Amino acid sequence: MGYLVLVTTLWAFSFSLIGVYLAGQVDSYFAVLMRVSLAALVFLPMLRPGRLALSQKLTLMALGAVQLGIMYLFFYQSFLLLSVPEVLLFTIFTPLYIALLDDLLFGRFTPFYLLTAGLAVVGAAVIRFEGVNADFWLGFVVVQGANLCFALGQVGYRRFSVTLPDDLPRHSVFAWFYVGALVVSLPVFVVLGNGQALPTTAVQWGVLLWLGLAASGLGYFLWNLGAVRVDAGTLAIMNNALIPAGLIVNLLIWNRDADLPRLVLGGAIIVASLWLNGWWQRRSAVQTTP
Repeated sequence: MGYLVLVTTLWAFSFSLIGVYLAGQVDSYFAVLMRVSLAALVFLPMLRPGRLALSQKLTLMALGAVQLGIMYLFFYQSFLLLSVPEVLLFTIFTPLYIALLDDLLFGRFTPFYLLTAGLAVVGAAVIRFEGVNADFWLGFVVVQGANLCFALGQVGYRRFSVTLPDDLPRHSVFAWFYVGALVVSLPVFVVLGNGQALPTTAVQWGVLLWLGLAASGLGYFLWNLGAVRVDAGTLAIMNNALIPAGLIVNLLIWNRDADLPRLVLGGAIIVASLWLNGWWQRRSAVQTTP
């Protein structure tokens, strides 16, 4: 779970950085392409092509195409329709998608995961539920597209990872994940991108470098590594922990208005859902121990 906490801290800056410095200023398709390309550059030097069979390479590429490539296309478009707090609000459904998809892919049904994930949703809603603008429905649909892609990629990687040898260094093959995202983002930029809306300031280029090398490159590798080491309930809840973290960053650095009592209450509910999930896991382990 340590990896998930670390990446949550890392990603907490992403929402505000995109909303303040990139959205409406830099072509969203170019921003996606830059993030994916820079992330790939981090891992390509470590790639050992012979470590995976062709089918495994294609699977990892497909996961990267969905979790990173297609998800980013939805995600960046959402900032053209919604404010940063609204984007954060509409991500609260990701835990439910993760709980359902994980059970579906692993051929089981765990109602308790829905309970704890639903509690995390309540906590996030307490934090960020407020009036929305005229683009509510379109923005909502776009963010849900991003949520579904992100959830499917996480759960898919959990499923894929169990097929790999335990002694296989994950960093030696993870570049295929970013190659898959490039397969999506490059042609989309060529067809739909606006070459007249490229970064024009050092700050914008700096933000893209940070998002590409740190948030995407290091972040997605560690997040997926962490996703394999926790149960689906914990993974679902940690997806919503990003909401209070993102709001705290937005408040402290960009001095945006925030309802502190609701932030504290919602954060406490999310923490409670995490504790409840851990309690249930410990209780289940005791009951199944001979």
